[in-house]
Amino acid sequence: MKIILAQPRGFCAGVNRAIKIVESAIEKYNPPVYVLHEIVHNTHVISRLSESGAIFVEELEDIPENTITIFSAHGVSKAVVRRAEERGLKIIDATCPLVTKVHHQAQRYRKEGYDIIVIGHAGHPEVEGTLGRIEGKATVISSPEEVAGIKEPVNRRIAYVTQTTLSIDDTKDIIEALQKRFPEIRGPELKDICYATQSRQNAVRELAHRIDLLLVVGSVNSSNSNRLREAGEHRGLPAYLIDNAEVMDISWFNEDMTVGLTAGASAPEVLVQDVVKKLKKNFNVEVENMEGKAEMMKFKLPRLPDYDLN
Repeated sequence: MKIILAQPRGFCAGVNRAIKIVESAIEKYNPPVYVLHEIVHNTHVISRLSESGAIFVEELEDIPENTITIFSAHGVSKAVVRRAEERGLKIIDATCPLVTKVHHQAQRYRKEGYDIIVIGHAGHPEVEGTLGRIEGKATVISSPEEVAGIKEPVNRRIAYVTQTTLSIDDTKDIIEALQKRFPEIRGPELKDICYATQSRQNAVRELAHRIDLLLVVGSVNSSNSNRLREAGEHRGLPAYLIDNAEVMDISWFNEDMTVGLTAGASAPEVLVQDVVKKLKKNFNVEVENMEGKAEMMKFKLPRLPDYDLN
């Protein structure tokens, strides 16, 4: 068996930053620190941080007053920020800078008088946070077919932004449908699409003609991990999204196949190596690292406030 490790794979700069913020907060303030929603969508990361003293909650009201409260990498609405301030919570914002950029784009379009379309998955924390940063109503769509149902803007001014965990390829058909119906529509430059989502999908597409099966390490609620699995399936490959090596079914494999192995942007490298180890226990394995440019993007950590917790 041959295993080809995708390049790039795993943690992106925004995920690294968010995790380090939680780790630094635990060290600075001592446990517990509260995190609104999963800091990133990966069960291994959540479990490890929980053991270190992070408490993850889904509702702001579940956080005691006057305690450290971290907003996840997906971002939150203005209303959530206001409620947190009113309750005296000690806020630390771990929103990915690329998500914040989307918020600013949407807010700018709104101030200029545009109706806003958000391309993404309704109910996803990032989409909910973006909607909550826009004054007034915005429309969420996730397929080209939904474009026909968009209400014609009174002033004919319409603009779109996209969920960062979707790639250029994920949004291409939707944007084309929007541009066909609304020729004057405005939207972000292609370079503003999240680099991590696109580069990981590009790697899978490049691998596709060399492999017999694709494994994607990532949690089921990770949007970008699901998109990686779909990228393999769209090229006719058996493609599996696995949370860790323990859930991998050895019957999927045989000695003569070539396996492509990648990981979503919120999945740590240790889980990838666990998959390699399990396959090595069952097959005679050769491991190859895919050629590719290493990601150099890094986001600066914020300075943690000197909160008085007494």
